[in-house]
Order: sequence, then structure tokens, then C-alpha cells
Amino acid sequence: MSTETATAKPKAWGGFGTTMREYGIMAALVLIVILFQVLTGGRLLQPNNVTSLVQQNAYVLILAVGMLMVIVAGHIDLSVGSVVAAVGGVIGVLMADYHVNPWVAVAIALVVGAVIGAWQGFWVAFVGVPAFIVTLGGMLIFRGVAQVLVGRTRAGFEDSFVSISNGGVAGWVGFMGDLDAFTVIVGIVGIVGLIFSTLRRRMVARSRRLEVEPMGLMLVKLIGLSVLIALATYWVASSNLGLPYVLVIVGLVILLYSWLMGNTVFGRHVYAIGGNLAAAKLSGINTRKVNFWLFVNMGVLCGLAAVVVTSRAGAAVAAAGQNYELDAIAACFIGGAAVSGGIGRVSGAIIGALIMGVLNMGLSIMSVDPSWQFVVKGLVLIVAVAFDMINKGRSAKA
Repeated sequence: MSTETATAKPKAWGGFGTTMREYGIMAALVLIVILFQVLTGGRLLQPNNVTSLVQQNAYVLILAVGMLMVIVAGHIDLSVGSVVAAVGGVIGVLMADYHVNPWVAVAIALVVGAVIGAWQGFWVAFVGVPAFIVTLGGMLIFRGVAQVLVGRTRAGFEDSFVSISNGGVAGWVGFMGDLDAFTVIVGIVGIVGLIFSTLRRRMVARSRRLEVEPMGLMLVKLIGLSVLIALATYWVASSNLGLPYVLVIVGLVILLYSWLMGNTVFGRHVYAIGGNLAAAKLSGINTRKVNFWLFVNMGVLCGLAAVVVTSRAGAAVAAAGQNYELDAIAACFIGGAAVSGGIGRVSGAIIGALIMGVLNMGLSIMSVDPSWQFVVKGLVLIVAVAFDMINKGRSAKA
């Protein structure tokens, strides 16, 4: 009797995969949260700290999505921190010196980010210079540009711009006791959407006679994720801001790119290029075009991250973006992306970014010296990649 060995590719809008690797990453996140909740005497999960966690790490979540796509294709981008600083400098000059409308400045920031991405994509895709070299040069070039643009700090932005990263929806449709009603509604919609998309994906897979996860495992996953969403909704709805605007932005980015990587030809081409470049070329994939647009996309996300970071600080400074590339790369590898390319999910990168964010906030609450924070994050990154390599070695032997 023959058995079907193909596996259905997860296509849920939430992007949460069904591999045991991702279950392990989610379990690690939960354990780290519980650990710091205990070590901080319950302060980590105070409602205002939960919203601060999102606000402070929104840039990592955004950059990690773009970096994941670059890494899956077998490249790396070392310039994202400098690009964020340079685009932030453009935003500061436009609004502080020329009094440009904040929303026009945001649009210009995204365009500038795209142009920078196109510049780097040209060298990688059409000239053939390795991405490591191109983006290493970009890291130096755009850090210099940032220092030229904002030799002095630019501040005094309009409240509408500052509220992008510092405001929230609290009170939009009233309150349910101490909880913001709009945030509660969003949480309920999220849980219903998760259940519906998971069941629909399972039905589609079965109709195509593809392998599906056991029903018991699916129910455990659904219950666990629903509880996590419910808890997060409660904490956020209890905060002073309710649902932060920046969380809405991050959520839309996650939904869009989860769909892009799981449901489009472009997403499949990215995986194919990272998995086997020679085979991708033989199959007719325009690898130059895909690589070019990968870096354009990374530039756009850098522009968005620059908007978020500049809004959060309320000022544009040349030193912005320091080590952002390391945070984004670490989030991807902790989230299960393969060093060699071809493997990785948006959901994994997001979980990795949250792990980095929880480590940052937990260690800060505990007043751990910043130097030791770097040590801890470095060790976590090495252990995560080593764990992945060991698992691959065992699979190869099997």
C-alpha cells in the first residue's frame, strides 16, 4: 500500500507553520517569558510593559521580515541599521527644516528606502557582487550619509507623526470595564480568524490528498495559540494606550508577507533560489529579477522601520540604527532560518524577534549591565544556530 509523502505548505494568514521546529521555538518563547516574569517579580507582563515591548521592538519585527526573505534566498544584508539612520535623517530634515507634511514625509521615506534597496539590488543581481560585500559597503556609505544629514539632532515633529509609535486606540469605541473595547474586538477577530484559517487549510490539504498533522496536535496548537492571543489581548487592552498604532502596522506587515511567502509565485521563487540556485536557473526562474526585488523590498521595510524609530524617539539622530542589522539577523536565525538559505518562515522570524525583545526588556527590568545583555543575546544566537545544525546532522544520518 502506498502512502502520500507530500506535505501541505502552510498558507494561513497568520503564517504559523506546522513543523515541530516552530513548536519548539514557540515553546522556548513561552518559557523565556515565564522565566523573566518570575525573575522580575511579575513586572515583565504588566500591561504597560507589554505595550512597551511592542513599541520598543517594532523595528526588529519589521526588519526581521525583510531579512528573513533575504536570508532564505541565500544572501545577507548588513546595511539595514545604517539605512534606517539615513532615511530617518531624511525624515528629520524634511519635517524640521522644510516643514513638510508628516504623511508626505512618510511616503518620501518609503520611496527613498526603495531607491537605496534598488541601488544595492543592482550590484547584487546584475553585477554579481556578493550581497555581503555590497551591504557591508552600504553600511559604511549610509552611516556616513546619516551623519551628513543630521550633524545635529532634528526634533519638534508634529503630534500626528510622533503618535505613530507612541499612540494607541484606547477609547475609540469605549471600554469594557477596565479593558479597551476596540482591542478586545480585535483579539476576538484574531482568534476566530486563526481557527477558521487553520481548519480551512486542513480541509484543502485533505482534499488534495496531502499529509496533514494529527487532529490532536492541531487542536493543541489551536487551543495554545488562542490562549496566548487572549492573554496578549487582555494585557494590551488593560494598558493606558490600548492597541498601539505601531502594533497595527507590524500586524499588517506580518499578514502581508506571510501571504506573500506562502501563496505567491514570487515567494516560491525565493525559496527555490535559496534551496538550489542552479536548479532554479534551469527551471526558468529569473534569479536576477527576484534578487533585485528582494533588496528593493528590504529598502522599503528599512524606510518603514525608520518612520517607526524616528516617531518613537521624536527626533532624528545620526546614531540611530546601531546594531539593528544584528538584531534582525539574530531574530531570523533564532526563528529557524537556515544559514545556507532555502529554509525559514515569517512566523519563525517574528517569534525570534519577540525572544530578542523579551530578553532585552527582561534584562533591563532586572538592571543587568548592557554589556552583559550583549553577552546573553550572543549566546542565545549561537545556541539556536547550533541546535539547528545538530538537528540537520541527525536528519541527514537518519
